[in-house]
Amino acid sequence: MVILDTNAILRYILQDNKEMADEVEIVLTQNVCFIPVEVIAEMVYVLNMVYSLDRSVICQIITDISLSNDVIVEHQDVVRYAVQVYSNTGLDFVDCLLTGYSKINDYTVFTFDKKLKNQLKQ
Repeated sequence: MVILDTNAILRYILQDNKEMADEVEIVLTQNVCFIPVEVIAEMVYVLNMVYSLDRSVICQIITDISLSNDVIVEHQDVVRYAVQVYSNTGLDFVDCLLTGYSKINDYTVFTFDKKLKNQLKQ
C-alpha cells in the first residue's frame, strides 16, 4: 500500500506540474493507495489558504477523492460528513472533522470553542 501525501495529491488534482501529476497517476494505477485524514485536512487548508478556492470547489474535490475507487480514504464516513458541515458552516475543516467523529462514531468532543459547541448540538 502507498500512502499519498498532500503534495502528491495536489499535483494530481491541480495538474500544475504535468510531470509530477503523471507520476502520481502511475502510482494510482499500479498500487493500492491510502490517504490519511490528516492529509485531507492539510489539503483543505492549502486549497483554501494558498489557492484561495471557494468552499464549494474544495468540497467537490474532497468528495470526489472520497468516492474514488483509486484510493482508500481513512475514516471515509467521517470525512464525507465533515465535507457537508464544511460546505454549510464557517467552521474550519478540523472542527468539521471533530463534528464528524462525534456524529458518525458517537465520540464526545470536549472543547471551549463556541462555534464548534453549537455545531455539535445540532
